[in-house]
Amino acid sequence: MSSIEVLIPEEQIRGRIREMAEELSEKYKGQEVVLIGILNGSVFFMTALAQLMTVPIEIDFMAASSYVGTDSTGKVLITKDLARSIEGRNVLIVEDIVDTGQTLHLLKEMLEQRNPAGIEIVTLLDKPERRKVEFEADIIGFRIPDKFVVGWGMDYNQKYRELPYIGVITE
Repeated sequence: MSSIEVLIPEEQIRGRIREMAEELSEKYKGQEVVLIGILNGSVFFMTALAQLMTVPIEIDFMAASSYVGTDSTGKVLITKDLARSIEGRNVLIVEDIVDTGQTLHLLKEMLEQRNPAGIEIVTLLDKPERRKVEFEADIIGFRIPDKFVVGWGMDYNQKYRELPYIGVITE
């Protein structure tokens, strides 16, 4: 039977999200920001981040993939697009984890064609060992080793999203 080993405890996650919200609120002071959550994993992180920000925000969601099975196609397939225009707006793409970087790299390029004032990538977790393209998020919560993680919206076969910590499934 599998168990879950805590990699990052809840208190540490909440503290880092608070720091990220303060940094973003200071950077965008006096401005409005559109948070774009990448479904499904980003929901928990984006909610926590949004609740702590002190600038006006709007939220929207996208669902995107560059994979068919386990192989990258090199193109982003949008399965849910934005509900409103981002032209002339400050955009923060909010992601749960960056691993290969392929989907976010292509997604950012695609969204830049919609003429926002600017786009930044904010991620709770970064797994740089898995990169397949040169890509770096603008604001990173935690860099983690190349382990499969669950909790805070991340799942294994749709299970464990609700865990209040980031964990690693062990045998």
